[in-house]
Amino acid sequence: MDTALLPAVSSTRGPKDSETPTSGVAWAAIIGGAFVAAAVSLILVALGSGLGLAAASPWPGAGATAKTFTVMTAIWLVIVHWLSSAFGGYLTGRLRAKSVGLHTHEVFFRDTAHGLLTWATATVVAVALLGSGAAALVATGAKATASGATQEAAQGANSGSSPADPMAYLVDKLYRSNQPAAVEGDQTTRREATRILAAGLGNGDVPPADRTYLSQLVASTTGLSQAEAQQRVDDVLAQAKDMEKKSRQAADVARKAGAYLSLFTALAMTIGAFIAAVAGALGGSHRDEWSAHLAALPR
Repeated sequence: MDTALLPAVSSTRGPKDSETPTSGVAWAAIIGGAFVAAAVSLILVALGSGLGLAAASPWPGAGATAKTFTVMTAIWLVIVHWLSSAFGGYLTGRLRAKSVGLHTHEVFFRDTAHGLLTWATATVVAVALLGSGAAALVATGAKATASGATQEAAQGANSGSSPADPMAYLVDKLYRSNQPAAVEGDQTTRREATRILAAGLGNGDVPPADRTYLSQLVASTTGLSQAEAQQRVDDVLAQAKDMEKKSRQAADVARKAGAYLSLFTALAMTIGAFIAAVAGALGGSHRDEWSAHLAALPR
């Protein structure tokens, strides 16, 4: 075998010292850009929370609706991700040390990758430090923009004693009497009536036997005739069904708002990652341009 060919074969593989022993990831620049991105996110989240709470109102029918609040939140989330990613990615690209002895395409790839790594690091930091606070602010805004229908929802039907409980109000209407000497039902009968209403609403309607029994309780307590008591029971049941319908509608609106908000968040984060990568490449390009410009200046 002609050993003269051996050096030529080994040279095609390249010398071992052609690869740098150090990593191509500049973590100092990435961490610096990530903290800048997290700080910008904090500022924008605080600003957006202030604007959202200013647009909301605890009064029924006033302020932004749940749908409007969701749209506002989604748009602001996009702005937060885009601006913070642009700031962090560009700063990382400018701070990363200039690559020497690499092809232009490789330099471009590394700058882009550093911008993406900055976005990923900032996202982890933001979730760890700001996740609970941002969730609390969103929940506060959502509660503030809830309609009066939500406030009319049945809460704790078995208690029958809380003044703020809509079911307790319905039971009060059942036992209301114009006779001063009439007793508006003891706690046992009131709890029984509350359970009857709650069970009926949970199954879709109160059975006829329970309606009759409830009207008899109302008649014996208030002094109304059986027909008048039956009419009162029917009126209260109609009002209870209307309240339950509004409560379900409000819950469905909240469900859709949460789903849309999650989709917008995922979209905003995806585009934020893209913007961070582009900003990193742009920062690296400006870094190299300024390095070449400064090198060409007379000394």
